[in-house]
Amino acid sequence: MTNAQRKTKSRPWQLRQGERRTILVVGDFVMASLALIVSLYYWASSTRWLTGLEFLEKRPDRWFFFLPIIWIFLMVELYDMHRAVNIGHTVRGVITAAIIGLGIYLLFYFTSEPNSLPRRGIASFLIIVVALTLLWRWTYIKIFTAPTLMRRVLLVGGGRTGELLLAIINDLWPPPFFLVGIIDDDPSKMGASIEGLTVIGSHKNLLEIIKELNISDIIVAISGEMQGGMFQTLLDAQAAGVEITRMPVIYEELLGRVPIRLLEADWILRSFVDQARVSGFYIIGKRLLDILGGFIGTLIILILLPFVTLAILLDDGRPIFYTQTRSGRGGHPYSILKFRTMRNDAEADGRPKWAKEDDERATRVGRVLRRTHLDELPQFFNVLRGEMSLVGPRAERPELVELFQKHVPFYRARLMVKPGITGWAQINYGYASTIDETIVKLEYDLYYIKHRNILMDILIMLRTPATMLGLRGR
Repeated sequence: MTNAQRKTKSRPWQLRQGERRTILVVGDFVMASLALIVSLYYWASSTRWLTGLEFLEKRPDRWFFFLPIIWIFLMVELYDMHRAVNIGHTVRGVITAAIIGLGIYLLFYFTSEPNSLPRRGIASFLIIVVALTLLWRWTYIKIFTAPTLMRRVLLVGGGRTGELLLAIINDLWPPPFFLVGIIDDDPSKMGASIEGLTVIGSHKNLLEIIKELNISDIIVAISGEMQGGMFQTLLDAQAAGVEITRMPVIYEELLGRVPIRLLEADWILRSFVDQARVSGFYIIGKRLLDILGGFIGTLIILILLPFVTLAILLDDGRPIFYTQTRSGRGGHPYSILKFRTMRNDAEADGRPKWAKEDDERATRVGRVLRRTHLDELPQFFNVLRGEMSLVGPRAERPELVELFQKHVPFYRARLMVKPGITGWAQINYGYASTIDETIVKLEYDLYYIKHRNILMDILIMLRTPATMLGLRGR
């Protein structure tokens, strides 16, 4: 075995995204546990007639000790690794988690017996946990965005696929890893700069480059046929301890989307259909979750209905609701129910139109309902009827589905599942008003269909309140 083929040095500090996410969760839990201890001490110090042990036995209810776990669930929006390394997203996310937690507490506080829930303990916990979490997250960002802790990556393939990946990585800040250079067997590309990265070699000197530049990972972005020499060299690199990842896989890991612009026409049959299969247990569990969520949503509608009805009547008159034909699973049409947010003449010519940012057709109350997604609440009736799910791709009108199928590859694949009130695309992207934006949103939808499971559905539902409070609707 040559020197170039020997095992590369172990780099335990160069962590993958999943490992960094684990560190984030553990750190958040430690900070929340410290906040719990401090809040209990502060609470106990205000009740001097009880000793420390007596206080723990008599005052805090058992649920109070689960606050660190509840905090982790409230922070779920910030376990997206791109948001986790952005201080602005971090501050907004932590504050949003605290607001949601306070809102949940107040809901129980005003519906429970007087003085049955602790005020001092909850208030101190929220204040302390926000401060400690922000301190920990700031420390994490400072440490784990340092170049020395980033994985060192070579890109194999400087063609269209590699160029697209480089453009995506250049848009991410901070970068997910350190790109060292490009390997390509095309002699005309040697020394060329592609999206700011230089072609530094071919498969003939790949192993030497790996050793010299301390490479930890290789991303293969070759869309056409791979030559035998390159294939064998990549196997040798893998044997030397370098991790090999295909471009579509890294695309999904970085963006949570499927790269439909680069997929072949038969991909939908060769790969997607097989990987998108789910078990019967998932189907049953998802339906039970839909029924439970449908009933809870119906109760929320009944509580908000008088207020929303009065606001719509005073602003723009009748009707309060509106129905519209949408395409369900398999393209089967059904009637969707929503609160009316547009003027009655929004589509006077009868032609469907895309919703736009600050759409001029929306009423004043309608803009508020759309930005908070409260207009979607009546769809819980569609969920109970089995026409929709809590989680799934956004329901589209048959006319728009027909239009998109002509311009967007694999668009009909999103009809493999029921449409949802919320979904992976809705929490990550929102509305689309152009063909290009529709392609991006479809990439999110297909990622969800490919990877869906009960835990992912719950994760999406947990992230939805932050989307509503972030006022990301149109």
